[in-house]
Amino acid sequence: MNFYDQLQKDTEAERAYLHSAPIIKAVFDGRASRESYIAFLTQAYHHVKHTVPLLMACGSRLPARLEWLREALGEYIEEEMGHQEWILGDIERMGGDADAVRHGTPALPTELMVSYAYHVIDRGNPVGFFGMVNVLEGTSIQLATPAAEIIRKQLGLPDKALTYLNTHGSLDQDHIKFFEKLMNRLDDEADKAAVTHAARVVFTLYGDMFRTLPLPADTQVAS
Repeated sequence: MNFYDQLQKDTEAERAYLHSAPIIKAVFDGRASRESYIAFLTQAYHHVKHTVPLLMACGSRLPARLEWLREALGEYIEEEMGHQEWILGDIERMGGDADAVRHGTPALPTELMVSYAYHVIDRGNPVGFFGMVNVLEGTSIQLATPAAEIIRKQLGLPDKALTYLNTHGSLDQDHIKFFEKLMNRLDDEADKAAVTHAARVVFTLYGDMFRTLPLPADTQVAS
């Protein structure tokens, strides 16, 4: 089994934890709400604004033996520039306070997820950062595009209010193919282990982030 496929297999439990978040079930059951969507965009802003700085930090820490991976990060950086501004634009079009979001603070799981990524790069194995890439891009493909259509229909929104979800979902279709090729070039077992461990941690923290989002008023959660 190649490493990319092994990575997906080895993180099945943590992925399932994320996908079982009550807000995700509510949305896919057709019970989206404006409050929940703005809350999601708010948390997305607070981690997406770190994407380019994290990519740059990772590139600066990679060893010379992984120069090919550093070059690939340059492509990611170019693609990811300014995505946080898309999110603020969507918040404004939803009637939210984009300025308050820009100057606000994230929920604890969001803050921990970002902090953990910086920690992996600075204090651990920087290749581990690709575990976070695996989580965010994979989740985007599996959830973002179908969720965007459900939210649009449920709330009667124009497409321009879903720029981030729509555009990110389609972009990440290409990104994940690129990512798969990169992961399958890794030949060091310590690098692979670092990616797998980081993916497990980030799946869990990202799942916790979704669990901070408010549920639609008619949603009941079993105790």
